[in-house]
Amino acid sequence: MSIEIGKKAPDFSLKNNSGETIRLDDLKGKNVVLYFYPKDNTPGCTTEACDFRDNHESFADLDAVILGVSPDSEESHKKFVDKHELPFQLLVDEDHKLAEEYGVWKLKKKFGKEYMGIERSTFIIDKEGILQKEFRSVKVDGHVEDALNFIRENLS
Repeated sequence: MSIEIGKKAPDFSLKNNSGETIRLDDLKGKNVVLYFYPKDNTPGCTTEACDFRDNHESFADLDAVILGVSPDSEESHKKFVDKHELPFQLLVDEDHKLAEEYGVWKLKKKFGKEYMGIERSTFIIDKEGILQKEFRSVKVDGHVEDALNFIRENLS
């Protein structure tokens, strides 16, 4: 299934940082901010998570649920959530199937070395489960504000 603005977002069923199973279909009636990030406790990912944390109430006021996704383990997510007091759930995508479905599992290069990994991206899904916006190749600075503004201007 390929993803497309204006179409139903691919459903998923993934464990979160507490071992609970989270399904997109169970979140109908809420706007969903599904953000993919490369790795727990790395500088850019920590900044992004803390930006979402610091704006959590503003998203909640717009009926928006924030879900972070990375290939890290449940235990890694739990430590990341606890360390930074994140008020939202992180989803475990160790086999990167969801990342592949959303087209964010990409060939990356760092220091001349090639490897597969997450391309930082965010998807805004409306209360009916329809994909409304995608932010690809996200730069951390200002991104959370952009996502918040999109929901405020288009989905509230």
